[in-house]
Amino acid sequence: MQQIDIHKLADHARFNRFHAGILAWCAIIIICDGYDLAVAGIALPAIMKSMGVTAQNAGFMVSSALFGMMFGAIFLGTLADRIGRPRTIAICLALFSVFTAAAGLTHDPVSFSVMRFLAGLGIGGVMPNVVAQMTEYSPRKIRATMVTLMFSGYAVGGMLAALLGKGLLESYGWSSVFLAAGVPVLLIPFVLKSLPESMPFLLRRQRVAEVQAILQQVDPSYCASAGDDFSLAAQERSSGAPISQLFKDGRGFSTVMFWIAFFMCLFMVYALSSWLAKLMAGAGYSLGSALNFVLMLNFGAVLGAVGGGWLADRFHIKYVLVGMYALAAVSITLLGYKVPMPLLYLLVGLAGASTIGTQIVTYAYAGQFYPASVRSTGIGWASGVGRSGAILAPIVIGTLVGMALPLEQNFVAIAIPAVIAVLAVSMIRHGRSATAQAQAELAKPVVA
Repeated sequence: MQQIDIHKLADHARFNRFHAGILAWCAIIIICDGYDLAVAGIALPAIMKSMGVTAQNAGFMVSSALFGMMFGAIFLGTLADRIGRPRTIAICLALFSVFTAAAGLTHDPVSFSVMRFLAGLGIGGVMPNVVAQMTEYSPRKIRATMVTLMFSGYAVGGMLAALLGKGLLESYGWSSVFLAAGVPVLLIPFVLKSLPESMPFLLRRQRVAEVQAILQQVDPSYCASAGDDFSLAAQERSSGAPISQLFKDGRGFSTVMFWIAFFMCLFMVYALSSWLAKLMAGAGYSLGSALNFVLMLNFGAVLGAVGGGWLADRFHIKYVLVGMYALAAVSITLLGYKVPMPLLYLLVGLAGASTIGTQIVTYAYAGQFYPASVRSTGIGWASGVGRSGAILAPIVIGTLVGMALPLEQNFVAIAIPAVIAVLAVSMIRHGRSATAQAQAELAKPVVA
């Protein structure tokens, strides 16, 4: 009989086709998710003109999806720890594809908002699940890089929305970019077939043969036998994922700090995603130039996510995040001032890197902080609580836009949350994280 620690085996495995497959599928899902989320901000000026709504009402329309994301992140994140991740990811994919497309068929603010709320359930629910999936199966030494590389698909989806928007809005109207979002529903059968289930989930249900099959793909040197005894930490043996686990073993204070960081970062992300094009258009730039700023924002996000993940695998992820949030405060503030166009593009790219990119690294940190049995729940609750910041952002900034304040004051309002996030991340107790506790076990053999 051999005693197998599934997490150690996964941690020490070498990157192979199995890991690449999970990375590819999760990235594709996030690209679709990012498109569905960004499309409202891209089409917002055209929607406002078509439906005759004010800036403040438009803010409420955009926030309807974000409100749905809050519930989706909390409940669908928790659901995954009960019914399994691939099933939950498939449910999320169906929700955000079908109802984003349906929003393109609406003609009034109320029905549009309802469709976006339902789509938001899936958009918010899929994020904690793909982060948990990628975190569980990534080799430890490249874990942050893989999670952030996967999540950079979110920015790729935003860039895709901007590119399609430039081609479709003038020719076919705003509805066309929403209808295109229905295509990913065709991926659901492939997602269910390709994504592996969480190993602790399988072991709690005595599905040992499936765990052995997964481990043979994770590490081809592993040889399954009938006498394999798989070990789980005590906190992983109980079925379900009670929220109380997020506050046990000294994690309570840090859980609240994660919630604050998520709130502040998502406020910045959705303030920029929803209003950057409109603010720049109001500052005298053409619609084409304003959409170029959106492209640069998301291009910067890709670089920030991948670069932040690379740094997090080589330095302390907590302090990498502190630096990235500080960069957000500076770059966003400077966006409100008149500068040469090349410098303005650079500042927009830095803002994308230090907001969207930083949010992705924050997801990676949350994924490493919580044990596998409550990972989706922990990320889901942090994301869900953070969504209240995302909900407020379009409304608050829409109100400021309606007040016709100077441009620099709008951007200062977006930058202030970065300072608060610096303080919150600084106070996270890293020693209580699952990663820190696992590192203390590195000296033990993988198979005994």
